[in-house]
Amino acid sequence: MILLGPVGVALAVFVAAILLALLIRVSGDVQRHPALAVPERSPFAGGEAPVVHAWNRYHARYYVMALVFLAFDMEMVFMYPWAVVFVREGGIAMVEMGMFITILLLGVLYAWRERVFEWA
Repeated sequence: MILLGPVGVALAVFVAAILLALLIRVSGDVQRHPALAVPERSPFAGGEAPVVHAWNRYHARYYVMALVFLAFDMEMVFMYPWAVVFVREGGIAMVEMGMFITILLLGVLYAWRERVFEWA
C-alpha cells in the first residue's frame, strides 16, 4: 500500500470530486425528460400565475441595505473575539475597538447623508 502525503490526499479528494460532479452531470443528461409544454414550463407560485417575470431585477436600494447590514454584521463578528482579547490587552484593545467603531460609524453617517435609509 502506498502512503500518500498531504498533497496526494488533497489531489485524490479533488479528482474524486471532479469525477462525482461529472457523474452527476452525465446522469442528469441521461434522465432528461421530454420537452415540456408551455404551461408546464411556467413557474408555480402556490397555484397562482406569476405576476412578474422570474428574472425581474431588484431595485438598487435593496443591495445598499444589504451592504449596510453586512457592515453591522461584520462589527459583531469582530466584537466577540475582541471581548476575549480585551481582558488580556486592556486599554490598547479599547482604543483599537474605538477606532473600528468610529470607521463603521462614519460609514453609517455617510449612508444616512446619501439617504440610503429612505424607502420612498
